[in-house]
Amino acid sequence: MKILGPPVFFFLFSIARAALPVAITPVTAPHGMVVVAHPQAAAAGVAVLKAGGNAIDAAVATSLAVGVAEPFGSGLGGKLMLLYFEAKSGQTYAVEAMDAAGSLDVAAYLKRPEEDRSYGYGAVCVPGLAAGLWAAHQKWGAAKWSDAVQPAIDLARAGFKILPKTRDGFAEQEKKLRRGDAEIARLYLPGGELPAEGGLLPNEDLARTMEALAREGRDGFYRGRIAQAIVAASQRGGGVLTLADLAGYEARISEAMTMDFRGYTLQCAPPPASGAALFLPIMKALENQAFAPGPLRSAANLDMIGRVWRASFPAISRTIGDKPESRFLFEKLLAPDAIAELREKAFGAQPRKKKKVALAESEFYESPMAATTHFIVVDREGNIVCATQSQSLHFGAGVVPPGTGVVLNNSMSNFTFTDLRSVNALAPGRRPRSTIGPTIVLRAGKPQFAIGIPGAARIPTAMLQALLDRLAFNRPLAEAIGDTRVHFSAPFRRDEEEAFEAEQSFPAAEAEALRARGWRVVLREPAGTGRYFGGLNAVEFNADGTLTGYADPRRTNVAVGY
Repeated sequence: MKILGPPVFFFLFSIARAALPVAITPVTAPHGMVVVAHPQAAAAGVAVLKAGGNAIDAAVATSLAVGVAEPFGSGLGGKLMLLYFEAKSGQTYAVEAMDAAGSLDVAAYLKRPEEDRSYGYGAVCVPGLAAGLWAAHQKWGAAKWSDAVQPAIDLARAGFKILPKTRDGFAEQEKKLRRGDAEIARLYLPGGELPAEGGLLPNEDLARTMEALAREGRDGFYRGRIAQAIVAASQRGGGVLTLADLAGYEARISEAMTMDFRGYTLQCAPPPASGAALFLPIMKALENQAFAPGPLRSAANLDMIGRVWRASFPAISRTIGDKPESRFLFEKLLAPDAIAELREKAFGAQPRKKKKVALAESEFYESPMAATTHFIVVDREGNIVCATQSQSLHFGAGVVPPGTGVVLNNSMSNFTFTDLRSVNALAPGRRPRSTIGPTIVLRAGKPQFAIGIPGAARIPTAMLQALLDRLAFNRPLAEAIGDTRVHFSAPFRRDEEEAFEAEQSFPAAEAEALRARGWRVVLREPAGTGRYFGGLNAVEFNADGTLTGYADPRRTNVAVGY
């Protein structure tokens, strides 16, 4: 199945609001919708929908195609967390395919240079994405697996288009691309230079890898030639992966985490994803709170939200990880007594004092350079896929096993190394937690919208502000997505203090009012830049049965419907 020509957009509506720092152009269509981080990936997903595939089939195509077109952000060498709303049953499932540590001696690994946790084969975990897509398709797919994989094969062989922000993503990591791995440099520095904007960049090795995946299913990646190439390269490069590690990896399917908020039901990713474990308790603590008059992004309201964020933050590092009890502990965070205690911690102590958060708590957060992508697919039956996938940092570990075309993750960087009693401590086979937080919102059992975002530590706070704007302040999604992005930042060193961060469109008067309340204010980048603050993607279900997609231009996102 070849994807030819530019994607077709249906029923374009633009919102011209001078107050919005980032203009969002909603796209409405009657049958299906794909919102994803590259036009060619959107075209791949829509083509599968038009050919009769369902949301899972189109998600396979979209996921693999965006991995081709955004090799710095996600792909076969990384992880996946996928929510699936099944229209006929009304159930929402989570397909957890997070990367997993290999067979390693923890004590020996901890003696290695710290750099090994983020660069090179020593930083690589067993990739989960292929197993997650396979498990989802085996359970819910309608089209042939090979037909769902084929669009990504065609894209890798023909080459993906280098968009302006695509080239920015390459340029930001040029040092990593030149650092020493010959394969990643050969693939992504054609002729020894950054790829030219507007050009096409093929990856024939990756096309052949996906052909094996199309023929053999998950075993085409986790066994046989591809697995052997990954393990051989890992062993040569000082990694810890074995053939048994890859062959034994399995995705997990469970029910989504659920919370009610002001008449809506939010369904989110379970542990070891930790994003929802932060923003859901904060929302619950604010459910019956009277907000100050005016917008969400006023100093008074942001200070109030920040108080709850500060009070809720430490609990996450103690509870969320790849352990069976983490789900139960997550549910306990949402229990009435826990929410009452959270509110007391947030609002019971006056006056507020500046507080330094212990370093062990800050390990909950991923690096600001974490690279991720989020996509949503909805089919004509109303089935929804809301998925976030990642390599961890940009271009992962900066390595590609020869002959595979696959950029490998550096998810070892997401473990806790300072406390081996932590629920997120490094252990063989364990999956490190991640701040990703795909979310589906229902009312009376019917989907209202699906939403998600890349952006490492900024994911939970971006989701928090968008959900509060929409559900508590009743703002349209286009405004919630397009307004100034903010973030409450934890320290990464003992001598740092927490800070309030925002795009530079944040009003100066509100910034001064926050400083007066004791916040250190950092205005990170011009609104819409998207290097620090990620791009929110969403699909909304309209009363007339149509779908509206929202693609945040902070990244290369696009919404395509039919």
